Amino acid sequence: MSIDAVLSRISEIRSQIETLQSGSGAPSAASSAAASSAFADALATETGTGTGTGTATGAAAGASTAGAAGTAAPAGAATAAPATSVDAGRDTLATGSGATGDAVVAAAEKYLGVPYVFGGETRAGMDCSGLVQTVFKDLGVTMPRVVPDQADMGVAVPSLAQAQPGDLIIPKGEGHIVIYVGDGKVLHAPHPGKDVRIVDNWYKDSDIATIRRIVPSGQEAAATAAAQAARTVGTSSTTNATDLQMAALQSMLTSGSVA
Repeated sequence: MSIDAVLSRISEIRSQIETLQSGSGAPSAASSAAASSAFADALATETGTGTGTGTATGAAAGASTAGAAGTAAPAGAATAAPATSVDAGRDTLATGSGATGDAVVAAAEKYLGVPYVFGGETRAGMDCSGLVQTVFKDLGVTMPRVVPDQADMGVAVPSLAQAQPGDLIIPKGEGHIVIYVGDGKVLHAPHPGKDVRIVDNWYKDSDIATIRRIVPSGQEAAATAAAQAARTVGTSSTTNATDLQMAALQSMLTSGSVA
């Protein structure tokens, strides 16, 4: 192959890769890898250093497998009790446990029917703050024991309209605490003679001292996961295209086709 032909081919490859990287929609990892591999194989075939289709097929299959793996775990899914625990903090979300508000609700529902016992923290009986502490302990988050301290944890939610499943609602006077489960309902341990149950929320904003979010809501976790996945795909596509372009050029140079 002449130098002019090589330079022309390089220009064509670069143009195609730039189109992939700066097009109106971000290409998938599979399509970018397959297209870029095809360019490299075509170039290798012209210089006598490759056979053509194998690299593109393999790259597309690899990218497809990676994409499938990246969509495996849905956000907010309940998991087994973690081996380690993180402390709930003030003015911050306890993200280190990986728990979400949806998981808080799922963990709390396991205690439905447990009788109210003042000072209790087990299935034999629990009070409102004991229930909250136990639920978060199951998810790997260490919470204080009494309501006034629990009311200082996490971040404040402005109003009931912004409350998400898993948020804690504390009324004025801080004599009780309930877990918001969504759709205008709360889960709590009411008082002696009652058991842990889900009921319609009876609090109004004017009754509430604070609403606290201890871990990310399911919506927040899903949005974060989607953003991370988009960044990963974009970075992977750009990296694959650039790496394959350089590999193709190196193949030409090492093959002795350029005098």
